[in-house]
Amino acid sequence: MRADAFLAAADALPLGSLDALAGTGGLVVVAPHPDDESLGCGGLIAAARAAGRRVHLVVISDGCGSHTHSALYPPEKLRTLREAETVRAVTLLGLSADDVTFLRLPDAHVPSNGPDAEAAARAVERAATACGASAAFVTWRHDPHCDHKAAAAIVSLARPAMPGVRIYEYPVWGWTLPPETEVGPEPTGLRLDVSAYRAIKARAVAAHESQTTDLISDDPGGFRLEPAMIERLCGPFERFVAVPA
Repeated sequence: MRADAFLAAADALPLGSLDALAGTGGLVVVAPHPDDESLGCGGLIAAARAAGRRVHLVVISDGCGSHTHSALYPPEKLRTLREAETVRAVTLLGLSADDVTFLRLPDAHVPSNGPDAEAAARAVERAATACGASAAFVTWRHDPHCDHKAAAAIVSLARPAMPGVRIYEYPVWGWTLPPETEVGPEPTGLRLDVSAYRAIKARAVAAHESQTTDLISDDPGGFRLEPAMIERLCGPFERFVAVPA
C-alpha cells in the first residue's frame, strides 16, 4: 500500500475506548527521542493517567543530534536539557520523573540489532513488567527517521518476553514520506479521541522548548518542529496501528 493511502486509512481507523485499545493494564510508551512521546502519545498518556492507569516512558536516544553546532549547548548539556524538558512535559501529562527511563543511545545511531539493541529491549521488558503493561506503543516502523525505525525494531525484540502485551505503532514523521512509498498492507488498529486532552498535550509539546523555539540561538541550522507538524499531531485524535503477533 502506498504511504499516502496508508496514512489516510490511519486517519480513518475506527474510534475505540482506552480499554478497547490497550486492555485494562498499564502502558509502556517508547520514544526514539525526547519529544516523540508528547507528539505521538501525549493524549494517550494523559487519558491513561486520568483513568488511574500506570504508564512508563522509555526514551531510547540521548537527543543530542538536534543541535550539533551549538557552542552554548554541547552534547552533554543538550542531553541534560532535553531530559529536563521531557520530565516537565510528562509531568503535565500526569507522570513523574520515576516513570521515565532514559537509555541515552546515540541520536541518529540507535541500533536495530546487536547487544545495545538487545539491552534496550530488556529495558522495555522491565518497564512493561513494572507497570503491569497490557499494551506498548512505539513509533511507526516506516517513519522516515532511522531512530524511529530502530525503536520499532527494539520493541519487536522485546515482544517475545512480553506475552499478551498488545503492540501499536504511532506515526510521527510518516506524512513526510514520498506519497508513492510502499509501506505494506492496509493498517488495522484504532483511533483514540483525545479532544479532552488537546490543551494539555499542546502544553507538553511546548515544554520541549529546544525543539519548538529559538532557545538554542547559536545553531541556525539546528532542528525545529514545524508548526504545521505540531498542528497535525495535536488534533482531536491519535492514531495507533496494530502490530500483529
